[in-house]
Amino acid sequence: MPIYEYECEKCDHITEDLRQMAQADEPLACEACGSKQTHRRQSEFAAGASRDGGGGLPPMPPAGGCGRCGDPNGPCGM
Repeated sequence: MPIYEYECEKCDHITEDLRQMAQADEPLACEACGSKQTHRRQSEFAAGASRDGGGGLPPMPPAGGCGRCGDPNGPCGM
């Protein structure tokens, strides 16, 4: 099941909910104020956007190297 984001029209709070696709456009009560005046919004992740405007994925670490510490000998176990 996908996670959807709903924006409250009263307080602008964003609420996430794990729902079936058939329920995606049904209103969801705001977890902040309880209003049922919410609408589904497109998540930034689904839109491929980022806050810095880059919009892409982070670069892949070099083959065989640790993706966390960069050690060329492999995973560091962090």
